[in-house]
Amino acid sequence: MTAALDTILSEAARAGEIPGVVAMVANRDGLLYEGGFGTRRLGADAPMTPDTVAWIASMTKAITTVALLQLVEEGRVDLDAPASTYAPEIGDAALLHDFDAEGRPLTRTPARPVTVRHLLTHTAGYTYDFASSALRKYMKATGLPATNTGRLASLGAPLVGEPGEAFIYGISTDWAGRIVEIVTGKPLETVFRERIFAPLGMTDTMFRLGADQMARRATVHGVTEDGTYVPTEMVVVQEPEFASGGGGLYATAGDYLTFLRMILAGGSLGGERILGAESIAGLMTDQIPQLSVPALGLMSPMGLRSADFFRGKPTGWTLGFQQNREQTPEGRPAGALSWAGFANTFYWIDPKNGLAGVFITQIVPFFDPRAIRVFRAFETEVYRGR
Repeated sequence: MTAALDTILSEAARAGEIPGVVAMVANRDGLLYEGGFGTRRLGADAPMTPDTVAWIASMTKAITTVALLQLVEEGRVDLDAPASTYAPEIGDAALLHDFDAEGRPLTRTPARPVTVRHLLTHTAGYTYDFASSALRKYMKATGLPATNTGRLASLGAPLVGEPGEAFIYGISTDWAGRIVEIVTGKPLETVFRERIFAPLGMTDTMFRLGADQMARRATVHGVTEDGTYVPTEMVVVQEPEFASGGGGLYATAGDYLTFLRMILAGGSLGGERILGAESIAGLMTDQIPQLSVPALGLMSPMGLRSADFFRGKPTGWTLGFQQNREQTPEGRPAGALSWAGFANTFYWIDPKNGLAGVFITQIVPFFDPRAIRVFRAFETEVYRGR
């Protein structure tokens, strides 16, 4: 398997399909594959290596979910309680339903309160500004800051759907992170470090980059209309008013694979118990069987794109992961868990076969067709060669 995977990744980097990539695969016993190819920054000499630090964006969400489930296990948070029990500001969220003739937003009180479970299953009704023209119009009318500013005021966004009625991808996990901070009385990064990262030995996963991690950081590359990759100076706000539990972390592929192996192993790894059996069951079980995760429409310099990993097949969502309901063409069985990050970082957990994989590039915006092709080829070979 190793030689074939090396060939897929090295040829993609050499051909310029992706600037650089780090990918890893493990089973319950340990590492099966690791490889790094290409460069951390086009035009520079630093190669992509297994210790490269990358912005993992929405791969942060699963870690925030685990931290919140730890509080559920301790009886400090109730999944089915109104989220405003812990973060009162959530109770102030109005439902945006239209604009008047002058462009002023029209809102009303939602029919039911947002629960903590709604936040974890993305059924609260919150969205992202990059995914909603209505929210962007609201921001222009009201001065609401964007989430990526790191300002607390950005969490004052309205709902765009009734709680519990649809899967809408948005700032729900940022609110989940705020609940963790409020209940523990500690910054999210401290909670993560004390309860997850230190026990698992995830020394390169953090919101605020240290000098060592900054030196190993891969550059985020943008794209032009003709698809040319362009290095950017993009770095997540390092002194935000709140740490984004929805997308603020940096990590190495190896650190994140350690986290995935903990989930795969039932909540503990290396003698460290992170989650109990009930929480793991919630992470493995579809929470929205009556709904499906929709494709995410995205603007790109290369044109409109639809982020749909499963090619129109219906998928569910557990307390922390997308779950495919049918086997994929790559060989991933039904019931597997997965998600991704905006800079084209991807992962999956396959409980049936005892596998987990991580695939890290640094390309924006999300669902770059070349990165997707390479990732799918990589995963196909993992299943062919296992």
